[in-house]
Amino acid sequence: MQLASVLYYLASCALAQAGSALNSRGNELNGILTSAQWSSGTTLSFPGSESFTSSTERWTIFEAPTYAAAIKPATEADVVQAVNLATANGIPFLATGGRHGYTTTLGAIQNGLAIDLSHFGTVLVDKAAGTLTIGAGVRFRDIYDPVFDAGFEIQTGTASCPGMIGLTLGAGVGPWNGVHGLLIDALVSLRVVTANGTIVEASKDRNPDLFWALRGAGANFGIVTYATYKLQRQVNQGQIFSGDFVIPAEQNGPYFRLLEAYDGGRLSDKLSISTFMSYNLSTGVPQITANWAYLGPVEEGYEALAPVLNLKPIIGGLRVYPWNTFIRTVAGGADAYLCLDGQLRDIYTVNARNISASTYQIVFRKMSAFFDKYPTARASTIRIAMLPNQATLAVPDDETAYPWRDTLAYIDIILSWDGTNCAAAVKAGAESLGRAVRDDLAATSGYPTLAVYVNSAHGDESLESIYGASKLQRLSALKKDWDPTNVFAFNNALPIRYP
Repeated sequence: MQLASVLYYLASCALAQAGSALNSRGNELNGILTSAQWSSGTTLSFPGSESFTSSTERWTIFEAPTYAAAIKPATEADVVQAVNLATANGIPFLATGGRHGYTTTLGAIQNGLAIDLSHFGTVLVDKAAGTLTIGAGVRFRDIYDPVFDAGFEIQTGTASCPGMIGLTLGAGVGPWNGVHGLLIDALVSLRVVTANGTIVEASKDRNPDLFWALRGAGANFGIVTYATYKLQRQVNQGQIFSGDFVIPAEQNGPYFRLLEAYDGGRLSDKLSISTFMSYNLSTGVPQITANWAYLGPVEEGYEALAPVLNLKPIIGGLRVYPWNTFIRTVAGGADAYLCLDGQLRDIYTVNARNISASTYQIVFRKMSAFFDKYPTARASTIRIAMLPNQATLAVPDDETAYPWRDTLAYIDIILSWDGTNCAAAVKAGAESLGRAVRDDLAATSGYPTLAVYVNSAHGDESLESIYGASKLQRLSALKKDWDPTNVFAFNNALPIRYP
């Protein structure tokens, strides 16, 4: 009893000290922010208010940052002032558009300042120039209709809710890599608030080294307030033929061997294949679901989908979608579920340039055993996004900082569980599975070591796995030039020297 009392007392003291630190930082930030002069549209908020929750709620709450205050700036000048005040007072901060960044390194921000860029909602299509200019608060769903109605397309990512600029800075992969390439390849220019509080433009003609670094490692170099992209004319008048399928668990072998058949450059530039290992709560068994999407005429689409149709899967739907509705409505509107905020999601990722049926079968068995052992984690899933890379590879590797242009499959291990029922044990099991499956997939990925897409990085990977050894020396030199004091230190931070 005495030991228990001592432990309770120590825990209570620790909690009290943590609360005191939070209150101290909150009072400090309150005084700093409220004493400054801001534009009329800029708002400040603090914990306990609805506006604070609106400015800080995240897509995933796993290993999340915490904040003592939030600012929603209305102007670039206010972004600059927020950065200057934070750096001058040693306050960690994070600027966000959609708040979908989920690397665990963001959790190092405790009692920091949230800079909510949602006021930067500009969406401007210049039909004559064939360009799109957006603000940092724009999400993908905001650009679908304006771009489509003007007769254009652009790479879109795989969900409607992430901030478009944030996703772009990591590379911006999506189902149309084969035709439209990466989002970084469409970039014309960026406006950036740098670590020293200045606003610069980055493009091929202005600050070209910074422009190179921003395209693949952008979170390390500043806050992008506006971006301009080159649009592309619609393919097939913007019509996409799509099939949704359910593959029973016992058919996993033939299906994974079919995926392997597309290895070695055999995936059409117009065909993307997204495969999910999940648990069907209605039937009570693990399953495989898939979406096959073809950016072309229906006749060609049926030919492209013939191999999966020959497996006689359960067909959830075969139909044509216009480009501007595809992401939001495909797979029965699964995007709405995928975009739910405030969920516990622990994510590991692997890039692969080879497809291995035997590895996928092993992973499926491990995932099935995990579902059996941890029923509260049955919302977890593994997504294998096979994205054609013809247009991506057409851009020289040294054109941008992104190192993995030859990736064919982007694989995300998305682990989610009920945080109230034996949560510690489930978390331990999930983390063990995540690392084991990541190792399995990396071993047959075709890369000599683990390679990961920076936007999906868990946060425990090496710098080489995230940024590529061939890019790191130049990146670190540019980090030293543009952010020598490591102001932007929380999103898989680069060093200022390498090796």
